[in-house]
Amino acid sequence: MTYFTNSPLETEAVGAALGRVLLPGTVLAYRGDLGAGKTAFTRGLAKGLGCTDLVTSPTYTIVNEYVSGRIPLFHFDMYRLASSDDLWDIGWEDYLERGGVCAVEWSENVEDALEGAISVTIEKLGEDARRITIEGGESLADLSL
Repeated sequence: MTYFTNSPLETEAVGAALGRVLLPGTVLAYRGDLGAGKTAFTRGLAKGLGCTDLVTSPTYTIVNEYVSGRIPLFHFDMYRLASSDDLWDIGWEDYLERGGVCAVEWSENVEDALEGAISVTIEKLGEDARRITIEGGESLADLSL
């Protein structure tokens, strides 16, 4: 599925639509350049999951946890990790077992640990214009904006 957005709010709306249909244990593998809108998408995703917490980028913390929604959201930033070995070292398996949604930025750095993940690619087309491509996952059949 491909969506085109023209503002951060529209990007959040796509994330919110996805969040409303996700199931516990879902892993999302994000791809996109710096400033593409991954955190804006995640703000929307959190809203769709019913999260009321302020969503920020986990760049300096590796993972931010948001547990106020119907399903916990674990937002990872793998930019500074060298390999999936580092991901396992920070307790990846524990996050998977907690039954939340794991949203992983810079997923290409830990790709071999994300088998079966839903792929979310965000491409900058202009100042605020984005192309968001979402692939994989059974729950996506119910995705509508």
